Amino acid sequence: MEVILLSLYWSFFKVGFFTIGGGYAMIPLMEAEVIKTHGWLTSSEFLDIIAVAEMTPGPISINAATFIGYTTAGLAGSLIASLGVISPSLILLLLLSRFLTGLIQTPGAKNFLMGLRSALIALILLASFTLGQTAITDYSTALIFALILAGGLATKFNPLYFIAAGAVLGLLLFPY
Repeated sequence: MEVILLSLYWSFFKVGFFTIGGGYAMIPLMEAEVIKTHGWLTSSEFLDIIAVAEMTPGPISINAATFIGYTTAGLAGSLIASLGVISPSLILLLLLSRFLTGLIQTPGAKNFLMGLRSALIALILLASFTLGQTAITDYSTALIFALILAGGLATKFNPLYFIAAGAVLGLLLFPY
């Protein structure tokens, strides 16, 4: 059991350390660690966990780590995976907090952050494409995707409404 907990911590530490930009940017690396490297989940299970993590209050990265850890190693796994994903940010912020305030205002830092933002958008699009290949499996799921995407682009509604609409459409289009 200790080996799996250590693997969970290290995997989620790497996810937290090597991804800049928040939860959505972490999805491709998390997917690689959880599915390809360790085989803890299938693509379908991973997608389900990401969907639940998005609906659950709080940061998606911590929610996903908690759910994946729980699925893999129970309560201890959820705690260790969650700790792993937040450890890098906590350590870096504690070490750099004195210097960040002045550094962030320099032209070099602003240019660096502009580059990171561009990379972040690319990672989010990559995660969307990868997860979309698993989620959009037939005409009904393609219809739900198209309707929610069109609604999201055309309106400024809260994303929770779109999540609820997707759930209702899923219930209507996929009866028991």
